[in-house]
Amino acid sequence: MNRVYIKTYGCQMNERDSEAVAAMLRNRGYAIVDSEQSADVVLLNTCSVRDQAEQKAIGKAGYLAARKRRNPDLVIGVMGCMAQNRGAELLDRLPDLDLLAGTQKFHQVPDHLDNIMATLRGQGPRPATVVDLEAEKDSQNTIRDHLPPALNGKRQVSAYVSIMQGCNMACTFCIVPKTRGQERSRPIEDIVAEVESLAAGAVREVTLLGQIVTSYGRRDFPFRGGRSPFVQLLERVHDIPGIARIRFTSPHPRGFKDDLVRAFRELPKLCPCVHLPLQSGSDRILRVMNRPYTRETYLRIIDSLRNAVPDMYFSTDIIVGFPGETDDDFEQTCDMFARVRFDMAFVFKYSMRTGTPAAGMDGQLPPEVKEARNQKLLELLHEYSLARNRLLVGSVQEVLVEGPDKLGRRLAGKTAGNRLVHFSGHERLIGELVPVKIEHASASAMVGEVQ
Repeated sequence: MNRVYIKTYGCQMNERDSEAVAAMLRNRGYAIVDSEQSADVVLLNTCSVRDQAEQKAIGKAGYLAARKRRNPDLVIGVMGCMAQNRGAELLDRLPDLDLLAGTQKFHQVPDHLDNIMATLRGQGPRPATVVDLEAEKDSQNTIRDHLPPALNGKRQVSAYVSIMQGCNMACTFCIVPKTRGQERSRPIEDIVAEVESLAAGAVREVTLLGQIVTSYGRRDFPFRGGRSPFVQLLERVHDIPGIARIRFTSPHPRGFKDDLVRAFRELPKLCPCVHLPLQSGSDRILRVMNRPYTRETYLRIIDSLRNAVPDMYFSTDIIVGFPGETDDDFEQTCDMFARVRFDMAFVFKYSMRTGTPAAGMDGQLPPEVKEARNQKLLELLHEYSLARNRLLVGSVQEVLVEGPDKLGRRLAGKTAGNRLVHFSGHERLIGELVPVKIEHASASAMVGEVQ
């Protein structure tokens, strides 16, 4: 009666939250399983950024409720952003839920499950749905636990590290400030201790996470020597023995001041790969989105980073079909794609989110327009990504070996520029930085040979 399956929807932050919950539950004696069919408890960690993500989670919860009617002892919980966004109203649609836990309550999930499971063992009447959605001071400091290496001996090469929670921006399309609350940063010393522990466990690469990660500590910690708290944190993590690579996501363009640009030049472990959300290439749409930068500002940031590291890789977020987006606005986004030549992009069709200013704006576009624009950007992305990968054919790239590929036939790993590489080799290479000569390339991956 203690087997738990956690299904995660959405971003890397959600993945990290799920991992922390799993670690806390394992420490309580729960078994974390990889199949919902074998689980006594199913937890859905949900996303609210787009309606489609919420509908997927609701559909899954409905399926589980049908299973619960055949097995009344099955425990179903919904955690995270959808729980926070929709609140107790979810129970009108999903009355069979046992637990509803918000984004600042992940650390309370073990206690709630202990109580629910006790009732199933006959230690009291089964309670009504546990609803825990209130804000909690210092909740950002609770996402610190990691699962130990898998029992099958699989090595964990990379790890996510949550450094802050919440967002103080007011982008008109975004529900995140409602679901995640205001910015709250963890102390540098706590983050460093977490990374040191990961390094002692043979983790070689860490990705620092925050809703706007470059805003880390700006209201909590002082600038020192012209360096923001975020750059100070990068420097501290850079000094940790055993850590070979550092990444971070997701930043905001306004966070790329001179000190952060210098960090890419001065910190060798900081990967030359920047995720820089654009959202739109039209200054008019950016203003309506309440994004405080222009095309010119964005391109200056790109130029400064390329001046610091000529081989910098760039990924971005784009929303197509924002209310009022004209053909000309969209062509300006295509033009920005051509100017930057993004190596990777997450292209989203605008999704109306109740409670955001954009939801009430005039000029909502039909689905077919959004789909056509989405496809055009994906075609451009394929072209640029393929061209960049083909430039690497014949070169030798340093690859961090992550493990067997999905088919289990070869090893796989990533370059510093976050490009996926497949190659043959012994599993003893997992966790090592190895030179790989690139022989073939597609838009999404490359194939090479260890040198």
